[in-house]
Amino acid sequence: MQFGYCERLDASFWAEPVNAVTNGAFLLAALMAFRLWRRQGRRDGIVLAFILLVFAIGIGSFLFHTMPNRWTVLADVLPIQLFAFGYFAFALARFLGAPGWVTAIGTLAFFGLALGLSWAGRAILPATVAGSAGYAAFLLGLVGVASAMPRVAALSRQRSPLAIAGAAFAASLALRSMDGPLCGALPLGTHWLWHLLNASVLYLLLRAAMLPGGTSISSSVPGR
Repeated sequence: MQFGYCERLDASFWAEPVNAVTNGAFLLAALMAFRLWRRQGRRDGIVLAFILLVFAIGIGSFLFHTMPNRWTVLADVLPIQLFAFGYFAFALARFLGAPGWVTAIGTLAFFGLALGLSWAGRAILPATVAGSAGYAAFLLGLVGVASAMPRVAALSRQRSPLAIAGAAFAASLALRSMDGPLCGALPLGTHWLWHLLNASVLYLLLRAAMLPGGTSISSSVPGR
């Protein structure tokens, strides 16, 4: 009998050892980003908050994969949601130069898209892959921001890690979706690869946020 993820076959604490231990990749990503943040001449408090959220993602996911219940679900999901929607708002303002009202409306629309895709996925997709549907919005948002970034020198260094993060997240989402369907052939499952790739994605996003440029792109766009 399968309990949520392919690796879990019973309700014991260490029933998902690989899924649990690979959450250490999130902690490593947060620590590496914090080290980079400390080296910055200008220490951005918003970026520090994102680093702390990545650390919380690792802790919350570990708790969920060792003690799955309604409280650890919240510990797992809330930091992910806060990072995803917070970073989207950050990207609109920092990378696209959007004013506050556009950032607010755009983030609300992004939130609605995630809810809509999650609802549609649970309504029409098999249960083994329906849980991944909502994350498709994050992929669309990441690719959309990277594609919409103005081709200006102030953003040239940020665009590359965002694009790489988008490609890595596409692969990560595919692996998450395959955990259930491939369970018979791969008893270990593929969810642990979702953890490793997503840790890399989050580090790339944090690194992009700390690279110089992007806070004054309006002055870099010709005619402004």
